[in-house]
Amino acid sequence: MVIYINGQFLTKEKAVLSPFDHGFLYGMGLFETFRVYEGHPFLLDDHLERLNQGLEVLNINYRFEREETNNILQELLKVNHLNNAYLRLNVSAGIGDIGLQVEPYINPNILFFPKPLPQAGDLTEKKAVLLELRRNSPEGSERLKSHHFMNNILAKKEIGHAVDTEGIFLNEKGCIAEGIVSNIFWVKGNCLYTPSVQTGILNGITRQFVCELAKKHNLSVEEGLYSLEHSLEADEMFVTNSIQEIVPISTLEGHEFPGKRGQIVQLLHREYRHYCKSLWSRHGLRSE
Repeated sequence: MVIYINGQFLTKEKAVLSPFDHGFLYGMGLFETFRVYEGHPFLLDDHLERLNQGLEVLNINYRFEREETNNILQELLKVNHLNNAYLRLNVSAGIGDIGLQVEPYINPNILFFPKPLPQAGDLTEKKAVLLELRRNSPEGSERLKSHHFMNNILAKKEIGHAVDTEGIFLNEKGCIAEGIVSNIFWVKGNCLYTPSVQTGILNGITRQFVCELAKKHNLSVEEGLYSLEHSLEADEMFVTNSIQEIVPISTLEGHEFPGKRGQIVQLLHREYRHYCKSLWSRHGLRSE
């Protein structure tokens, strides 16, 4: 596999970073993962917008633009002979002295990692289990997609290797929050519910897109602080992320849901397929 690192395309064996990188020493780094469909990086603008906002918070002086980023991605796809792929864009703060730095980071390390994926397929449902581990609070005012991933790793360790299961966090106040690698939604009547970012969740790019998609189809969308019991009264439940897309949930805490037979999840999945090879941002839905 060839990766991109600081302007070079190198085999993964030749890619190196300094041990004095503050992404390694202090976790000062961010990443985005997104999916490429037939060469198109779906919702790339939204991923870059979130990344740029996070870089400001971490005081890393760098900004990503679509054209330059997409040029790198297209070359990376070409050299790896990929058309459908998983892409991870990683920004690490860069080299610094031992000790906490308050000055801006001006030479971050920038990496792109590709991984082959098959063509997107049909809905695949999962079971959900409630985690004993609680979702930790964000380090700042809002959760960033950062190198601080221990809470997620411990949660994954709790549920094990089962690929057909997603663990669901409650936050420290007992509100339903999100999955280990996903955001959670449930449907009751004509309303789509999802936990607010005030619960401490990551504001997922697919989460934001699904909210816009639901509104486009005249579903009301409510974001709030909800108990587990509220979600268990749902007609349908599903989770989302940028790689797995929309994943119907069949069971949670002994409650059964329609899973991939759910009407709303099928509607949203069809629409997702319609846009995934062309849309750069969720805002493109509003211009139609």
